Amino acid sequence: MSAIYTKLKNIAVVAHVDHGKTTMVDELLRQSDTLGERTQIEDRVMDSGEIEKERGITIKAKNCAFYYKDTKINLLDTPGHADFGGEVERSLMMVDGVLLLVDASEGPLPQTRFVLQKALLQNLKIAVIINKVDRPDQRIEEVKSDIEDLFLEMVSMLGIEDFNLDIPIIYASAINGWATNDPSVVGTDMKPILDFMVSDFFNEPQISPGDHLQVLVTNLTYSSYLGPMFVGRIQRGTIKKNTQYACIGAEGKPKNFKVSAIQMFDALKTRDVDEAHAGEIVIVAGLEGAKIGDTISATDKIEALPRIEVEPPTVAVNVSVSTSPLSGQEGEYLTSRKLEEFLQEACMLNVSLRYEGTDDPKIFKLKGRGELQLAIIFEELRRKGFELMVSRPEVLFKEDENGKRLEPFEKVVVDIPNDSTGAITEKLSIRKGKMETMAPLGEGRTRMEFIIPSRGLIGYRSVFLTDTRGEGLMSSEFVGYQDFAGELLARQNGAIIADRAGKMTPYALFNLLSSGRQFVKPGETCYEGMVIGEHSKTNDINVNAVREKHLSSVRTAGKDENITLPPIPQRTLEWALDWIDNDEWVEITPKSIRIRKKELQNNKRSVVRSDKK
Repeated sequence: MSAIYTKLKNIAVVAHVDHGKTTMVDELLRQSDTLGERTQIEDRVMDSGEIEKERGITIKAKNCAFYYKDTKINLLDTPGHADFGGEVERSLMMVDGVLLLVDASEGPLPQTRFVLQKALLQNLKIAVIINKVDRPDQRIEEVKSDIEDLFLEMVSMLGIEDFNLDIPIIYASAINGWATNDPSVVGTDMKPILDFMVSDFFNEPQISPGDHLQVLVTNLTYSSYLGPMFVGRIQRGTIKKNTQYACIGAEGKPKNFKVSAIQMFDALKTRDVDEAHAGEIVIVAGLEGAKIGDTISATDKIEALPRIEVEPPTVAVNVSVSTSPLSGQEGEYLTSRKLEEFLQEACMLNVSLRYEGTDDPKIFKLKGRGELQLAIIFEELRRKGFELMVSRPEVLFKEDENGKRLEPFEKVVVDIPNDSTGAITEKLSIRKGKMETMAPLGEGRTRMEFIIPSRGLIGYRSVFLTDTRGEGLMSSEFVGYQDFAGELLARQNGAIIADRAGKMTPYALFNLLSSGRQFVKPGETCYEGMVIGEHSKTNDINVNAVREKHLSSVRTAGKDENITLPPIPQRTLEWALDWIDNDEWVEITPKSIRIRKKELQNNKRSVVRSDKK
């Protein structure tokens, strides 16, 4: 459906992960009367991707539009995880205002700082929503004070003058569908937020004067009917269907094309239009080979807008075609050509990803913001039928003008039970972390902040969950490059490695329990060089995991043992990338995730491990 409107607002909802952005957008759509009374909206409707629904997180920024009173609001739901910060930076190029959500108990966290900094640099109007005010452990007054301190710190750090620190604050419980301007009063609906969004606080689109078209490409999509399409906000002029325009790429050379279709966001869908004016966010077909950051310009006045610049990647992995003895049994795509095509497409759609070739034509290096972002890419690959191998994540070092080695550092914030502080402090200090602050957080919990090398966090998340018995919350923010912190210990324990191929037997695995923790189940196929568990000692060990019990004619009561094996860890991509060492691969197929040594043959491998990485 469409509606008549006289005003237009482009607004993004930003927050730290799990502070309620997507739930808030659900309620705003429900209560704006845009969709009609009979329309049913499923929970977290903006998390439309399969992986997003499974994991409960937003991975890609998404647009929707709704109408309230006489105003059309183009609303952007953005990811909250730091690894997807490139999506946030890209989205802020399309809006003029930001709703910053903050949890009423957790308060501002690293990603809150990140999105606030980017919004301030774009000179956007910012309002704050303190969400989840109905939590029994809410700390509204303390959180308000923390938000004010954060704004002061950001404004001072960025050197912004005459910034109005009188920030409007609305209190909400998105899960229950209400908001209020008074934290002591329970609301009845989301009208306080809707009324505020259409008020004069948020500007209408700030557009450039003139009639000659300018559009900054901020996203790419594909339609099976219309072909490749780009998304962007019209910065100047009017775009019309069946009209010639120029696309200016990174090299500055214009390329002419004809617009074959124009769409605008309308509720959760899009609708076709013949033209769109400055300020609108449009989806346009007719141009092949566009890249995020390109400018669409009128042919008679070709002017490029500043390209989108995002924070650089900090983590890289080597990605290889599968050379496993079991390759080709589960996947459809096995060649380096298909793998490179997918990596090219992924980097084209995500401005924070980079890839490059290596000396080996079968291996590519993929660079991104963090382990989770890279794991999502590989999860998409395996679901499309690829078989591949991935190395241990490694940080990207730099050198300053004096040749001094620099490495990326992160600010880590942990909210943990009081009795876990000792273990967390010890583990992070071993990984070169330095504590900056430590303060109580309500009753029974403590918040601590550390500055730590990014490589010190590789493989730490599972250790953190174990040390806090699953009750800890950890988040991190990239803070820049600092001096190399020195060598770090690698994974403490060695690997249990199969020394021959075959089906693993309960008898063999049961007799190997004393060697350490196992990752496999009886009946699964193994091969020489495949890792089947973590050794209880620091060195690697080669074992026979396919041994069967010899039959004999002797049978007496109590002779046979009842074989029971302990449960194995959930073999997810994140778990595998966290666990492996530098001499190992994660083997990924549509049905399996395995760990293997890079050198499969026993007689070419040493069981003595280096303790450096």
